[in-house]
Amino acid sequence: MPSALDRLKKAANLRPAKKVVTFHDGSTFEFWRTPLTMAERERAQKGTKDDVNAFALQLLILKAQDENGTRLFSAGQAAELKHEVRDADLQALMLAVIEDDSDEAVDPKD
Repeated sequence: MPSALDRLKKAANLRPAKKVVTFHDGSTFEFWRTPLTMAERERAQKGTKDDVNAFALQLLILKAQDENGTRLFSAGQAAELKHEVRDADLQALMLAVIEDDSDEAVDPKD
């Protein structure tokens, strides 16, 4: 019989899920992200001082990947994202990272 930890890890289903965000101009942006773990939440919270937007931006930078699992953004791009991307579009991306997945995760390698 599997251990409690093995059962929890299996139930976690940390496979990447595809996210598609529609921007204000009607164009779409596609990316993948895995469900959030506690360690990732803690990492994103460091230095955000209860600033929800800073936390969400850190999650976007940490979690958004292409279909091959390569990060789309680096920590050094945070200021550029904040200053050169329309707020509504950036908010939509950050929300897509935070929101819960349906039961249907898409593995980009399938």
